[in-house]
Amino acid sequence: MADRFRLTMAQLNPTVGALEANAEKAYAAWQEGKRAGADMVALPEMFLTGYQTQDLIAKPALVADATAAMEALGARITDGPALGIGGPWWDDEGHFNAYWVWKDGALVARMLKHDLPHHGIFDEYRIYDSGPISGPYAINGVRIGTPICEDAWHPDVAETLAETGAEILIVPNGSPYYRGKLDVRMTHMVTRVVETGLPLVYLNAVGGQDDQVFDGASFVLNRHGALAAQFAPFDEIIDHVDFIREDDGWACVEGRDDPQPSEWEQDYRAMVEGLGDYLRKSGFSKVVLGLSGGIDSALVATIAADALGPEAVHCVMLPSEYTSQGSLDDAAELAKRQGLRLDTVRIDGARDAVSEALSHLMAGTQPDVTEENIQSRLRGVMLMALSNKFGEMLLTTGNKSEMAVGYATIYGDMSGGYNPIKDLYKTRVFETCRWRNANHRPWMKGPEGEVIPVEIIDKPPSAELRPDQKDEDSLPPYPVLDAILEGLVENDASVSDLMAQGFERETIKKVEHLLYISEWKRFQSAPGTRLSRRAFWLDRRYPIVNRWRDQGHETEPVTDPFRS
Repeated sequence: MADRFRLTMAQLNPTVGALEANAEKAYAAWQEGKRAGADMVALPEMFLTGYQTQDLIAKPALVADATAAMEALGARITDGPALGIGGPWWDDEGHFNAYWVWKDGALVARMLKHDLPHHGIFDEYRIYDSGPISGPYAINGVRIGTPICEDAWHPDVAETLAETGAEILIVPNGSPYYRGKLDVRMTHMVTRVVETGLPLVYLNAVGGQDDQVFDGASFVLNRHGALAAQFAPFDEIIDHVDFIREDDGWACVEGRDDPQPSEWEQDYRAMVEGLGDYLRKSGFSKVVLGLSGGIDSALVATIAADALGPEAVHCVMLPSEYTSQGSLDDAAELAKRQGLRLDTVRIDGARDAVSEALSHLMAGTQPDVTEENIQSRLRGVMLMALSNKFGEMLLTTGNKSEMAVGYATIYGDMSGGYNPIKDLYKTRVFETCRWRNANHRPWMKGPEGEVIPVEIIDKPPSAELRPDQKDEDSLPPYPVLDAILEGLVENDASVSDLMAQGFERETIKKVEHLLYISEWKRFQSAPGTRLSRRAFWLDRRYPIVNRWRDQGHETEPVTDPFRS
């Protein structure tokens, strides 16, 4: 009977649909485990196809290709450790999210996910069937239980595995980031360890996929919930942990203990990784954006420089007579500090041409938001032209506050392929800029130091589409707006709840109205990095047409079905 078990944990970044590349990455990890004398190499959930596949996994041709790639990979796993890897499995019983375990060219076990998540961004009942709860499998004399991701968030699978002889739990995951997620995971996994009395390996993927970023932060817990190993978030890591057999069961020898950064750093890293992977996995290496001299575009330019390097970021200033000299100077200073290319294209002539073309139809009307939006849409046209001509993905720069209340122009400043700050409220934009000025990390490709001029952070926000315009002409002050939005969006608070917190009913109702009537804009907006539990898109699915409004009546509290 073995007294020592070495596990290689491969916290890696797959690409959805890149079957051969993902298989090669898995095989390289297996070879590293072999060189280290591992008994088993483990990769995350659905690693072979990438995750989340959403409805792509419903295509029989994709599953057939994935199965063939899985079997070809399994045939290569000889004369070395076992390999555990996630991938789909279809048979006459159903369509399953599976975990395949190979050794010596043969399939040792195929575990099927039992508890399917159907909350927040997940809707796995659409695409998978619930598999039966399986027992453990043996690797070099050690009985391993594998609850797949959501299986470990509930007691049934882990308890059954413990009752049927499992000695170590290995939990492969595709668990995306949101602020504070590690604490949530730890709470659930400690509970499983206490319930079963077994050590547990939590192995998570890293990398961006559309709006989601998988943050890794894998860890190992010993019996009673003691932390034995902790991987850094967001980094690709292959490392080994050793378990030794003690009188009362297996225990993990204490291993690496990587620090876990603050929520400000993790949010920023998520935006950098989300943007970088969205571009790389989509085949882009350069970006273009409108640099207004304001704080939002300044932060997006900085994130892009940190993700791609300053040489890959093309900034364009698109001024009119309403653009202040301060904005021109601030944009130029930011580009200089970060080494970004900055070009200028004036929109006055194009705006005047459009106004002249429409003059016979708009005669007798007074200038209003229509003329302001023409300016914004012309900027979008020019930026998209540069994107098309030079193969640079256009980044859009609206923050969550603006996305929430529609303070953005559809087909104008909302034009673009990706928005890294889409889930960042305006008040957090200010603090994130201050954080970045004070901090630099090795994974940032942009320069260190005060890269965002303080003048940009301190000046009152303005769209600069009319003389002396300020955001607060149209919206409540951002601290008030964001607090109300966090209540309405993040917490589903009622008007009465917010009034009890001291906000004026008129202000709450205005924000609520803007939130609901802007759904159609968000429906057409670019994807962006998910940072919270209620990002716009899959986390919060509201009808575009909706005549209901909260009248502020007292209501009994109800359980939120999405807060599991």
